[in-house]
Formats: sequence, C-alpha cells, structure tokens
Amino acid sequence: MPISSQSPSFVKPTASFRRFDLIAFDWDGTLFDSTRVIVQAIQGAVADLGHPPPTDDQASHVIGLGLTQALAHAAPSVPKDQWPKLAERYRFHYAQHLNDINLFPGTEIMLVELKSRGYKIAVATGKSRHGLDEALESIGMTELFHATRTADETRGKPDPLMLHELMDELDTPPERTLMVGDTTHDLQLAINAGCPALAVSFGAHPSSGLAKLKPLAVLHTTAELHHWLMQNG
Repeated sequence: MPISSQSPSFVKPTASFRRFDLIAFDWDGTLFDSTRVIVQAIQGAVADLGHPPPTDDQASHVIGLGLTQALAHAAPSVPKDQWPKLAERYRFHYAQHLNDINLFPGTEIMLVELKSRGYKIAVATGKSRHGLDEALESIGMTELFHATRTADETRGKPDPLMLHELMDELDTPPERTLMVGDTTHDLQLAINAGCPALAVSFGAHPSSGLAKLKPLAVLHTTAELHHWLMQNG
C-alpha cells in the first residue's frame, strides 16, 4: 500500500527532550478500521448458535479482549462447552470481510514517520497471533513494527503482562512507554502496567468512558493523533 500523501509538517522532538521511546498501539479500532466488521462477526456467530445476538454496544464493548473472553462477555447465554464453536463461527464471519478492512486513513504515514524519527513502535492487541499476522500481511506491514504481542501468546487485556513483555523486549521502562488505544481495556492495561496512555475515540468505546480513565488526551481523528505524537511524544 503506497504512501501517497504529504506528511504533515511538525517540529521534531529531539532525542534529549523526547518524552517516550516506545509507543505501543492497540490494533483493532486504533490503527485498523475493523470495529464494524468485528461487531457484525460477533453478532453473526451468536445467531448461528441459535442465541439472541448482542446489541451493537454490547458487541463493541468487548473489542480489545481476547477472543474467548470477549465472546463469553458478549454472549452470556452461550454455554461454555459451545465456546469453541462460537469462536469458529466468529472467525468464519470475520474472514468474509478481511479484505474489506484497511488502516484508518493517515495511519501508515504516521507509523512510518514515528519509526523514522527513532521511536520504537509495537502492537499490543487482543487478536490472536494468526489474526494479527494475517492482517499485517494483508496490508503489507509485516516488517514495520519492532515487536508485537497478541492475547493468545501472553495474557489478555487488561492484565499488564503483554505490555511488560514488550517493554522488556525493547528495553524501555514504563515511564518512557506510551499505550495508545480505543477502549477502556487498553487504558486499564496501561494503568496496570504503570504506563501513560493516549485514547482515540474513533474505535469501539465512546469518548466519555475513555475520559474517565484519565488518559493524557482523547483524540478524535488519526490526524489529531499524529499531530499529538509529533508535538508531545
């Protein structure tokens, strides 16, 4: 996917005055415009098993959690012995639209600029390893991030382990690490890991709920996020 537009003109933070060294991004709803597809896949999976599907709000609330945890919360009427089938049906519905999903406009430009300026960039996601790798391959970004963690290879959000592992791997202390996400699960992950956080309101959770967890800012577009990081990162 080519980078075709001009990068905004920002003042570059110098290394000595830079606030953060590592910026860890959530994936779905933060970088990847997948919230609507995930909601519909959850609803379709629950309906396939003959249970009342969750509302849009109920389905979007669990985005960011590991898949089993998310489906259990979104569909409490589905018995535990049917969770594997529920997950299978979710993957089926999601796969039907994988090629319809892309990064939010301006995201690739932002990530490439952050990396070019010396920031370590990472992904901390509730997706599975297979799901994240598939998404990265579909948009040609398998080599962009310095490190990634998924919910099935560590502990899911808001347990801090995935951020702790990223900080250990990239040799960055909590105070020099920034977590960026679109859900309260992301922000609680940062709190539990002792890291500052930044919220975006264009994903799964409304800005009112995000603001209650006191992130450094709640930003409403990728352009605002890019500008904030260039000016304050």
